[in-house]
Amino acid sequence: MFNTTFFSGRTLRFLSALALVFLSINLTACQDLKPAFKGVDITGADYAKELNLPDQNGQVRKLKDFQGKLVVVFFGYTQCPDVCPTTMQELAEVKRLLGADGDKLQAVFVTVDPERDTTELLKAYVENFDASFVALRPTQEQLPAIAKEFKIYFKRVEGKTPTSYTMDHSAGSYTFDTQGKVRLFNRYGMGAQALADDFKLLLK
Repeated sequence: MFNTTFFSGRTLRFLSALALVFLSINLTACQDLKPAFKGVDITGADYAKELNLPDQNGQVRKLKDFQGKLVVVFFGYTQCPDVCPTTMQELAEVKRLLGADGDKLQAVFVTVDPERDTTELLKAYVENFDASFVALRPTQEQLPAIAKEFKIYFKRVEGKTPTSYTMDHSAGSYTFDTQGKVRLFNRYGMGAQALADDFKLLLK
């Protein structure tokens, strides 16, 4: 500690200002070290922590099953006309853009329409985009709880017949890092290149 007895008021003000400048520089440097994601950085979020749902082969899957990979979790349904196929196709393209790291990407599709989305249908649907993609099928009883855990919205919209209904649902997706921690919320329509750029940052 300095003995302030030997400094005038003007000198002390100068030293204080100088200290603030150095503090500001150090804080800026620390902030610059934070990755500049194009998606929404939700690192440390206290939701979207677990899945624990059966996949298209009847095997119960948890996030830890995919440790070592980047996991993208998306909620939708197979009869979705636009958002779902667009998102799944983007993820397939992202895998291609990642090149040698493509195998480190795991897409997980969770249906919000388990009534119509059978395991057989889900299997055919996800594998149409990429053979490595996984589909999860909650029961009607599990669906509200998993939707709450991931803060996603879904609602059945009745059609002209009992089976012609559609499902309104959230359009974004979640990205988990290789340690199974939720890191990003990906807005719908970001594009494959923007997603790939974010995933490359997470893989560093």
